[in-house]
Amino acid sequence: MRLDKFLKISRLIKRRTVANEACDAGRVMVNGKPAKASVQVKVGDTIDIQFGEKTVKVEVLNVQETVKKEEAADLYRYL
Repeated sequence: MRLDKFLKISRLIKRRTVANEACDAGRVMVNGKPAKASVQVKVGDTIDIQFGEKTVKVEVLNVQETVKKEEAADLYRYL
């Protein structure tokens, strides 16, 4: 699954266009490397997202095309 789509479906970032912009600005890293929005995310990857001064680090636990709001947090684990 594309990185921007995963960020939206997991609700780490609210909109896919915002996820695209964050990737283009270099604020998202996958496995320690700057990532474009088109990078394929798989189970076991670590994602670092910079929100201003705060950095969020998560591990991908599951990849699904659609998910309910209540189950979105089951797609990742905070590190």
